[in-house]
Amino acid sequence: MGNLFGTDGARGIANQELTPELAFKLGRAGSFVLSHKVARPRILVGRDTRISGDMLESALVAGICSVGADVLKAGVIPTPGVAYLTQKYQASCGVVISASHNPMEYNGIKFFGPEGYKLPDEVEDEIERLVFNQDEIRVRPEGGDIGRVYELDKASQNYINFLMRCYRGTRDLKGLKVVVDCANGAAYEVAPQMWEEMGTKVIPIHNQPSGLNINERCGSTYPGALRRAVLEHHADLGVAYDGDADRVVAVDERGNIIDGDHIMVICGLHLQRSSLLNPPKVVTTVMSNIGLDIAFRREKVEVLSCQVGDRYVLERMQESGARLGGEQSGHIIFLDYATTGDGLLSSLKLAEVMRETGLPLSELAREMEQYPQMLINLDIKDKDSILNSMEVQDAIRQAEERLGEWGKVLVRPSGTEPKIRIMAQGPDEFLLQEVVDKIKTAVLKVK
Repeated sequence: MGNLFGTDGARGIANQELTPELAFKLGRAGSFVLSHKVARPRILVGRDTRISGDMLESALVAGICSVGADVLKAGVIPTPGVAYLTQKYQASCGVVISASHNPMEYNGIKFFGPEGYKLPDEVEDEIERLVFNQDEIRVRPEGGDIGRVYELDKASQNYINFLMRCYRGTRDLKGLKVVVDCANGAAYEVAPQMWEEMGTKVIPIHNQPSGLNINERCGSTYPGALRRAVLEHHADLGVAYDGDADRVVAVDERGNIIDGDHIMVICGLHLQRSSLLNPPKVVTTVMSNIGLDIAFRREKVEVLSCQVGDRYVLERMQESGARLGGEQSGHIIFLDYATTGDGLLSSLKLAEVMRETGLPLSELAREMEQYPQMLINLDIKDKDSILNSMEVQDAIRQAEERLGEWGKVLVRPSGTEPKIRIMAQGPDEFLLQEVVDKIKTAVLKVK
């Protein structure tokens, strides 16, 4: 991949790194690459609630229309909603304007192919090449051949109807009390509506977006507010989505935080015991907790690992035939239902297991023993050169030797931010602190 697209689309500070000029060029290049063989292509566009969304959407749409493609505007809608609607409306591709869990000042542009899957690296590389070589896009339609813009009035309801069809439980969710943290983001309307239509008693929080408060001490990256609300309202379940609702973190009735690893174990083991996990495989990343591996292997489920990033989880799932995969962050893919991670779908499947087993979430979470894990983030711009330095590599090797077979070390550059992430896990917290500190010292020394 080139420098424009990270692990999750083109992303940066809006109007500085991700400018309207760049959005226009992405609209032209992306539409040309993904739909130039179609006589009258249609591009579906959705966005989150960031204040920069209007600016970038206008520029992106102008770029799309300038190559003769029509735009189907879905408005504010979760990223997985765009993936689904791209298929439903038979669009040539889908585009999401969102920076997911990142702070408000960031934004991003991400493409989906016509089947709702994220683009392969080679397709993104071709789009990137044309962004910087606009003269090669020799398409300038005139008159009636210029693209038009159409508003999709029922986009959100169509997405909610799809989610409700994914619920396969024999018992409904009536009487279940759920606190829903919408992160002041793309799920602020659809998430409470979905839970209401499923029959639950819904307590929505952080569902008043201002354009400036998305992910601001709320949502899946800050589950503390959700925890307090669950305990205050004596709820059965709490769910927190991120800004574009492609990931979810839960809270049980006792206030314990249930991350993506736990959700995968709970849902995966239920599928395995119901003879529905075919083949008996799950895909996780190198960031997953060792407790996940132990829980699955105990039930004869093969655990396959890949590098961090939902695109790599999906690739590994497609290679291996696995139908369930995901990340500790709560980005989980149920490939029998969706082509990408979907926080709303994952939370609905979690509630489905609760109802089918009749067990509270705290009891289900005991399936996995969570080993101590330590994660720190360092603000570093020149990430790759520092990670490849002799000092840092030596520190990593020494840490791996110290932790042995029951530990795990991961030092990697963030795909969406100028940060280096250092993670270590194992049975001894004091040892984790020691190895993380030594790697941090080596990174800062090289910096």
